Amino acid sequence: MTAPLPALVPHRVIGTRVRVTEPLPLPLPPPSSAHSHGDGRTTTRAIQFLRECQALGLPTHWEVSAPPIGTPGCTYDLRPLRHLPPPAQHPDESAEFTEWRAAHAYGMLYHRRGPGFVTVMDRRERPAPARFTLDHPDLLAAFDALSEATRLDTLEPAHQQAARHLAEERLALIVDGWAVALPPRVRRWPVPCMGI
Repeated sequence: MTAPLPALVPHRVIGTRVRVTEPLPLPLPPPSSAHSHGDGRTTTRAIQFLRECQALGLPTHWEVSAPPIGTPGCTYDLRPLRHLPPPAQHPDESAEFTEWRAAHAYGMLYHRRGPGFVTVMDRRERPAPARFTLDHPDLLAAFDALSEATRLDTLEPAHQQAARHLAEERLALIVDGWAVALPPRVRRWPVPCMGI
């Protein structure tokens, strides 16, 4: 392994594989949902951990904690997370998890840094990939702050607004007042040669 993993969730590293030893608090209700299933800190830290595993190209075994997707009144949108290592298969899982596992590939979402900008390549939605260039100072500051799970109310107002804009573009995720950036910084190739 080229870089240590953050100690955000209990895990073991066995060779070049990662095994998360406790279920993680996913899936997530959509932003418009009135339902709250756990605290945002735990969820965003779990996403940060999975993002770092993906950045390093490490096969990662993890399981989802309850509530299941079938909870009455709750619907879930897992599409923003499909670039992350998918959870282990469960006999009672919904189609959303099966689709995540089938669609997942390394390099679906990633970012690279340049002087004064960040470029993000997003291939989570087929057939058309999207490319974003973050060069506005507030967007860059928010993106950098969200490299770690962060309470939104600790950011300056302009950076809070920028974080919400990143979430609208599905480049960040906000859960119960906590936010985290979604694109990993690619540390292992290959990604498609014309990726960026």
